Amino acid sequence: MTSPTPRARKRPEERRAEILQEASRIALDDGLERITLRAVADRLAVRPGLISHYFPAAEDLVAAAFARAVTGERERLFSTAGGPTERLARLVRRVTTGEADDLARLWLNARHLGRFSAVLAGVLAEQEAVDRERMQALIEAGVAAGEFRTGDPFAACVRIFVAIDGFSVYVNASDTFEEPAYTRFVSDVCEWTLGLPPGSLLRDRA
Repeated sequence: MTSPTPRARKRPEERRAEILQEASRIALDDGLERITLRAVADRLAVRPGLISHYFPAAEDLVAAAFARAVTGERERLFSTAGGPTERLARLVRRVTTGEADDLARLWLNARHLGRFSAVLAGVLAEQEAVDRERMQALIEAGVAAGEFRTGDPFAACVRIFVAIDGFSVYVNASDTFEEPAYTRFVSDVCEWTLGLPPGSLLRDRA
């Protein structure tokens, strides 16, 4: 009888990445509260002890999974294709048409849980800083290209994120809220703070 071929042992960095990838999927699909050593182990068909080898504290796994999830989603929000106005329009569309709802829920979830976890609160602050850097860089590129008009790109960045956060508060609402003052709020703020013509960020929307 032939002995089964032993499974190849993964390198530590590969295993850690695999764990984080699975945990980040749980975060986006079900929420950070659902991330446990056993839940991740079950999805990977390994023992919980293997997960705890890489993440002895579940709190550290939750924080790392949050960072992994938002980093991946950030690349979708901040596309590098096209000019600054086109890139901003895609970001606004993704935020306001439901494409980024899982990300919005994750941020709400993390901000709530961050009240009770210093580790998660620290990661939240780090990820918010990265988002601000990316948004400010986009705004500065628009100013340099003559597409945006603002004397304070950082202040414009803050206004836009306040608008996005305010819009995202309603992501868990059971009823669809179609009032234009709400559905166009993010685009209106972006256009106002960057000196764009009203409606310019929505022209390509069906």
